[in-house]
Order: sequence, then C-alpha cells, then structure tokens
Amino acid sequence: MGTADNTLYGGVFSFFFFCAGRSSQSHKVTCLQTWYYFSQYFSDPWYTKLLVGAVFVSDTTHQALITHTVYTYLVTDFGNASDLEKLVWSLSVEVLFNGFTGFMVQSFLAKRVYHLSNKNMIITASVMSLVIAEFVTVISDVGLTTFAQVRQIRSLSMSINAIAAGGDILIAVLLCTFLQRSRTGFRRSGTMIKKLMLFTINTGLLTSVCAMMSFISIAVWPDTYIYVAFYFCMGRLYCNSLLATLNARKGIRSNSCDEHLSISLHKARRPIDSPIGSSQMEMPNDLSIKIDTTQEYTEDEDLKRPQSV
Repeated sequence: MGTADNTLYGGVFSFFFFCAGRSSQSHKVTCLQTWYYFSQYFSDPWYTKLLVGAVFVSDTTHQALITHTVYTYLVTDFGNASDLEKLVWSLSVEVLFNGFTGFMVQSFLAKRVYHLSNKNMIITASVMSLVIAEFVTVISDVGLTTFAQVRQIRSLSMSINAIAAGGDILIAVLLCTFLQRSRTGFRRSGTMIKKLMLFTINTGLLTSVCAMMSFISIAVWPDTYIYVAFYFCMGRLYCNSLLATLNARKGIRSNSCDEHLSISLHKARRPIDSPIGSSQMEMPNDLSIKIDTTQEYTEDEDLKRPQSV
C-alpha cells in the first residue's frame, strides 16, 4: 500500500478505536437498564422477559465483536500492512447482530402498533414489511472479505439506512396517532398519554437521526468509513430504547393512579310531583358531587387503555 492508503487506513482504525470506547461506555447503560428491568418488572409475561434477554445477549455479543475487531487491527496485526485491507470476520458478523437487535425491537414496536390500531392488519403489515426488508438487506451485507468490497456496495448500505429511518419514523407516527385518538377527556389520563407520545417521539427520533447520519455520511464521504460508526450505534440505540420504554412504565403511571371527577349541579330542583311530599322541594344550590375512581392496569405490554372501575 502507498502512503495515501496508509494514512486512510490509519485514520479509519483510529476512528474505530474511538467508537469502540464510546460503545463500551454506552453498553454499561444497557447493563444497568437490563438489571433494573429484571429487578423491577419480574411479573412481566415470559415472552417480554425473553425478548429483553435476547436483545441484551445480541447487544453484548455485538460489543464483544467490536472489541475483537479493534484488538485484531490495532494489536494483533500491528505493523502488518497487508492485513489491513482484509475484513476481520468479527467486523462482518457485527452487521448481523446489529440487524438482529434492530429486528427484534422494531417487531416489538410493530406489535404495539397492531394492538393500538385495533388489530388493523394492513397498517401492521406495512410496518412489518419495512422491518423485514431492513433485516433481509442486512443479511445480504454479511460475507464481505475486503474493504474494497465494502466500497462497492454503497447503494446497498444507503438502502439499509434509508429503510431503517423510514421504519422508525413510520412506527413513531403511527403510535403517536393512535395514542392521540385514545384520549379519554380526563386531565390525568391526558397527561399520561402526552408523556407516552413524547417518549415515543424521543426514542424513535434517536434511531432515525442515527440512520440518517449514516446515510448522509455515505453520500457525502463515499470513500471513507465514517458511516460505519453511526450504523454500529443503531443496535445499541435500539436496545436502550426498548429498555427505556419498558422501564419507564412505573414512572408514567405514578401520576395517573387516581382519577377525580367533580360535577356541580346548579339550581337543581326536585320535580313537583315528587312522591316524598306534596310541597315543592328544592335541592341546595351548588351541590358538588365528587366521584373517586381508581385505575386498574394490566401489564403494559401493548400500551392498552386503562380501565375505569
């Protein structure tokens, strides 16, 4: 390799090292959130626990592969310029686990869309079509052996990021729309729905922005690998968005435990033909009736509406 190539690959691997350090730090957040989930929501259905466990294992494996890639390039193959053009097997496999994490989280969110849309198959199918298309495209990206091959699949890499951003935006828009329609008119339940909508937008925005930054990086700097850093962050963001969504349920419910309804009856009168007496009786003006209701919740696996008792 020439001097220009050495400079390019040196910059690439230095960038990989920096991203690996940031990824390791964010994985600590994932571990903390996973511990919090299993310690606080032990009564969740088994399939939700299985999903969280599978996402955590996939994300942890992805972090281990990143560490192996950086160690191989910067330690094992240090000074061996001929090996820098080759893709370490762990770098290629990382893509698969990254896509697998995104597939599981987006499928979970698509299930919520299914229930909030009153089991509308057309809407759910439109969401799942993007989720499946992204995962299939990711699988086709596995198996590359050199960096030269990576540069040859620019259009495929751009397609992955475009589909990912489109799927995240669609899911966020649909969830917010259905949550808005589920308003009950009560102040506290309305506040809870607003929090859910804001939370949905924030979690969907993170992954969408990351996918768009990866897309823009490929388009603007096609001969570099800057987009790889953004793409490898997406799996971690999907994992943390799932855990944050599940762990935030108690906080969102805390302000909606009790619902109070007050009705004022102004100038209410008893009818003249009342059987109680022959004289016309008047009820006191400004009579206030306070009705205390409690909220009964099932486990928030599908963001179902609370039932008033």
